Amino acid sequence: MFGMLRALWCYRGFVRSSIRNELVARFARSRLGGLWMIIHPLAQVAIYALILSNVLAAKLPGIDNKFAYALYLMAGMLAWNLFSEIVGRCLNLFVEQGNLMKKISFPRITLPVIVIGSSLLNNVLLFAALLLVFALLGHAPTVETLWLLPLTLTVVALAVGIGLVLGVINVFVRDIGQVMPIILQVWFWFTPIVYPVSILSDSIKDMMRFNPLYPIVTAYQNILVYGKSPDLQVITTTAAVALGLLVLGLFLFRRAAPEMVDSL
Repeated sequence: MFGMLRALWCYRGFVRSSIRNELVARFARSRLGGLWMIIHPLAQVAIYALILSNVLAAKLPGIDNKFAYALYLMAGMLAWNLFSEIVGRCLNLFVEQGNLMKKISFPRITLPVIVIGSSLLNNVLLFAALLLVFALLGHAPTVETLWLLPLTLTVVALAVGIGLVLGVINVFVRDIGQVMPIILQVWFWFTPIVYPVSILSDSIKDMMRFNPLYPIVTAYQNILVYGKSPDLQVITTTAAVALGLLVLGLFLFRRAAPEMVDSL
């Protein structure tokens, strides 16, 4: 573990330049540039809000705002977009960077770190846009918003842990790369992002306990929409699970790195 940290420090310039080059390449010849990182998720929120707000807005008690459902939806999407982007990119990361891994000697751990840095930058820009939208809709943030920092770290740990495990397996069993996008779609709808959990039956609510994103998304919504602090006991448990998956992902990645290069 300490060896990987030393390698990251030595190659910090490579990580920074890779994140910068990735952003430049993504929006090359685009008139709006980095604004597309904000426009895409906000457009998705607007579509869901337009279609479902009339159905679900009345089921959001405790919010004195006619745009309550849109606020609720944006809070959940902030957490989900960060999670799904990291998992989705880590899933195919080593396959896509196979030629680079075979031709150049560098610490392989820099690859997922570059993904993390890029995804966090996207998430920060989206968060800034959401704060602006919230202000325009008459819903000012509270001091509880500071809870988003440890929650964001929990999301990153959970996503990187799952992403590394799946990314390593995908090198040897490419079916993982085909199945996981479907699982992510199911996971999205199994998480109370576009609907409040209050409309679910008790049996489905019990099943939600096995979804590690459920307490995280709920915490985001409580903080940004209701101005409430998260349940520390639940969040601590979720953070422990995320940390365990991160350690597992790093261990698997370190053990499988030599074999991955041979298989790519």
